[in-house]
Amino acid sequence: MTQASYVAPMPRKQQRAQRRSLGASTAGQVLEWYEWSAYAVFAPFIAQVMFNPDNPVSALLSTLAVFAVGFIVRPLGGIVFGQIADRKGRKFVLITTMMSMAIASVLIGLLPTYETVGVWASVMLLLLRVVQGFAHGGESAAANSYVAEIAPPHRRGQWGSVVFIAIFGGSVLAYSVGGVITFNAEDSFVLEWGWRIPFWLGAVLAVVALYMRLGMAESATFEEVTRDEITADEVAAQTEPEPEVAAAVARKSPVKSILLIIAMVSGVTCAHYTWTSYVSTYAIVEQGMDANSAYWVTVVAQIVALAALPLWGRFSDRIGRKPVLYTFAIAMALGQFPLMGLISDQPWTLLVASMAALLIVGAAGALLSCVMSEVFPTAQRTRNIGLAYSLSVAVFGGFAPYLNQLFNSVGMQWMSNAYVVVLCVVTLIAVKLLPETRGVDLNAVR
Repeated sequence: MTQASYVAPMPRKQQRAQRRSLGASTAGQVLEWYEWSAYAVFAPFIAQVMFNPDNPVSALLSTLAVFAVGFIVRPLGGIVFGQIADRKGRKFVLITTMMSMAIASVLIGLLPTYETVGVWASVMLLLLRVVQGFAHGGESAAANSYVAEIAPPHRRGQWGSVVFIAIFGGSVLAYSVGGVITFNAEDSFVLEWGWRIPFWLGAVLAVVALYMRLGMAESATFEEVTRDEITADEVAAQTEPEPEVAAAVARKSPVKSILLIIAMVSGVTCAHYTWTSYVSTYAIVEQGMDANSAYWVTVVAQIVALAALPLWGRFSDRIGRKPVLYTFAIAMALGQFPLMGLISDQPWTLLVASMAALLIVGAAGALLSCVMSEVFPTAQRTRNIGLAYSLSVAVFGGFAPYLNQLFNSVGMQWMSNAYVVVLCVVTLIAVKLLPETRGVDLNAVR
């Protein structure tokens, strides 16, 4: 890999087009993550109306299990849509996946309850979350590739942080909607209609985001590599490659890089979903905190962490990716037990613990887009990210809320904390084995 030593000035018109494309991509990602996070935010209410209410603990575990199943199909979506994105372009996939998420969101808001149709309510909810998970896997893969490819090389960490800003932004929006609904409505209304509102709202806002995405420019990096591949194919059709060249190509395998990215992401995604998708449920169900207070405290903590993301990205542009990733892994491994132990039924405890944890998570989250894109070659970037990132998030992130609640329900909270710590150590080892990629020429990655 060669480091970019000189950055040629870009025409202002192209700069404006890139910024518009960045804004359109981010707006769509925020909406998709909002629709995805709304399910976790309203999990305590969904559990009561979409599953058998006779056993509340089992119903909540079933709700979180459906949340996890949505993640299981993400790798498949990442592979399928990643293959499409590497052939037809990033923009095409970003539009397709957003439409799929929006349609499924509307249908979730229209589902009959367990009381009305019995177990079929649970089955239909599961199927729609599978559709969303499939689309979400493709969205994440394409977005991570697209943003990194349109970013200036010396600002790739800062620009890449917007992918995680969208994740936090969607979660903040979901928790804000949750806070407004639970503050202004009785629990009976939330159980009957209130939990449906976020899904309908997300579908309406998706129309605006879709309009913005239709005006996005395709990644110039993708288009350049596509042209090069067409030229190379024309040459190859007329000449036989040298044996040494053929052998060198055969030796190129992304398996090692994929495994290292899976390991690197494992601690980040586990900590992220523990401190965004689960911690409010823990505060409400296990510590007896008021639901409205828990939602708003979580919103504040996530906004603070969101504001720090571009700073983490910019910091990595200056000192390198690995030192920032080391900071996350070590700080999270040391802080998980005391931070989770701080939470009681008092909202301020959730605020302090969540704010500290999410600031740490943000250090690594801000860098995922740039690091993954700098590791994989352009022609295979989206499909490899789709496989590695989605698989890691599915296994280690999607199941984090379920495992947390399972361990807590049997009085073994220490196990849920230990799970986070162990995966942060795995992340630390993976970062050690990965190369430093700051400023690399994406077209030179092999």
